[in-house]
Amino acid sequence: MRQRTLSFAFGSAANHLLLALFGMVTLFPFLHVLAQSLSSQTAVVSNQVTIFPVDFQIEAYKLLLRDQAFYQSFGISIVRVVAGVAINMAVTSLMAYPLSRKDLKGRSLIMNMVIFTMLFQGGLIPSFLLLKELHMLDTLWALLLPSAVSAFNLILLKNFFQSIPVSLEESAKMDGAGHDTILWRIYMPLSMPAVATLTLFYAVMHWNTYFDAVMYISNPELNPLQVYLRNMIVLNDSNIELTNNTGLFLVSPETLKAATIMASVIPMILIYPFIQKYFAKGVMLGSLKE
Repeated sequence: MRQRTLSFAFGSAANHLLLALFGMVTLFPFLHVLAQSLSSQTAVVSNQVTIFPVDFQIEAYKLLLRDQAFYQSFGISIVRVVAGVAINMAVTSLMAYPLSRKDLKGRSLIMNMVIFTMLFQGGLIPSFLLLKELHMLDTLWALLLPSAVSAFNLILLKNFFQSIPVSLEESAKMDGAGHDTILWRIYMPLSMPAVATLTLFYAVMHWNTYFDAVMYISNPELNPLQVYLRNMIVLNDSNIELTNNTGLFLVSPETLKAATIMASVIPMILIYPFIQKYFAKGVMLGSLKE
């Protein structure tokens, strides 16, 4: 018995040590970028920054917050996330509910068609030509409608709906409830862990995606924040003046890039605590079925 207790304690300590090590490895890039964004130009150029700021300053954030293009792209990203998640959850819910019903005719065929889209896609050029024919280029619809539903998330929500007892639906029907009432007043409230988890999945997808905006948007005023960040980091394209009147650098380009990266990451970090309580069940999302 004592040997088993010691073995359990040793295994638990080893697990905690290993998890702490993995946590440090994943946290290091974030802390390094944060430290760079708060360090002086001299410290960054001379590679003195690790995970703690050197010669603490916030000049990079001051310059960033004075850039009108930053606010424009940030607003576009906010609109895209809010509108995109609303469309995603509405379409995903309206598809997952009927597909979770075993009496739906053609259910297997429809599910096979959904799975097919996970394996094969139309391709970049056909997608571009389709959006062009629909007159959706250079509009926000080009960023919202092509990703209106994720096949993977649809399957997860369908399986979660299937784990809800059928007796609840039968009782609701006896009281005269229709399918719309059953979906929005019974299934959706009972599926809050799934809804919260998928909402985060969709929100992170919309917030981080930039490739579709690069391909379908040519109007700079419609560029989301990630395209603004890409142009700054990859193309060194920015309207922010980094020097003062005497030609001396206020901040290094790397410091400004780090500050922009932090500005793009922080919103998602702030959202997570509000839905963290749903993740205890969310980690089991889609694993149960009748």
